[in-house]
Amino acid sequence: MAFSNLTSKAILLYDEWIKDADPRLEGWPLMSSPFPTTFIIGTYVYFVTSLGPKLMENKKPFELRQIMTFYNFSVVALSLYMTYEFLMSGWATGYSFRCDIVDYSRSPTALRMVRTCWLYYFSKFIELLDTIFFVLRKKNNQVTFLHVFHHSIMPWTWWFGVKFAAGGLGTFHALLNCIVHVVMYTYYGICSLGPAYHKYLWWKKYMTTIQLVQFIMITVHIGQIYIMDDCPYQYPIFMFIIWLYGSMFLVLFLHFWYHAYTKGQRLPKMARNGISKDQ
Repeated sequence: MAFSNLTSKAILLYDEWIKDADPRLEGWPLMSSPFPTTFIIGTYVYFVTSLGPKLMENKKPFELRQIMTFYNFSVVALSLYMTYEFLMSGWATGYSFRCDIVDYSRSPTALRMVRTCWLYYFSKFIELLDTIFFVLRKKNNQVTFLHVFHHSIMPWTWWFGVKFAAGGLGTFHALLNCIVHVVMYTYYGICSLGPAYHKYLWWKKYMTTIQLVQFIMITVHIGQIYIMDDCPYQYPIFMFIIWLYGSMFLVLFLHFWYHAYTKGQRLPKMARNGISKDQ
């Protein structure tokens, strides 16, 4: 009986909470509730940390070079498109980079931002293939806590962002992330072309630096809300979550940087040019 009452209260609280969702997203794929997203992420974590390695244990690694080349350069193209759309739906057409609130109207620009936010959210599911490729190629050493956590938390938190606040200053980190992914997946794409192209990847050592700069910019930008007077952003809780996200990943990537490039624990196997023969 107690469990039944608790369940009923939880359902009532959820129903009351979901009433504040953005009505413009009614009927959009995966947006009816957070449960489909949660199920996909849970399945992903189980596969890449348990089921996948077990299935591959006695099998030869898959040769996925051509598939990965197509995938990586497709993500580059998608990231370029989303960068352009984020710019055209606000960040280059009126946003101040300070107190930019969500536009809940049905103007063409506002709806363009909603579509871009949903596409960015959906792209996080596409990027789960990164880890699946690691598992299928038996590169389990690359399935780190940092990697899995980053790929898991992004689509889950972004469901709430799209559902309640598709636009405004909470999308700055998505714009930055798209720009960074253009660089990152270009690198991965060139890597997947084979050893003959590795000589063009001398800039690998700057990849973590680019990611660190990204998280610093995210943390500084979102931190403005704590020093701005009377910023009427509709969901301040999202600002705290983004600030926490930026700070947390800044610490995690600094930890990675320290061990990889200061202590040398994760340096590539090939000569000191930053290219790994495992790519």
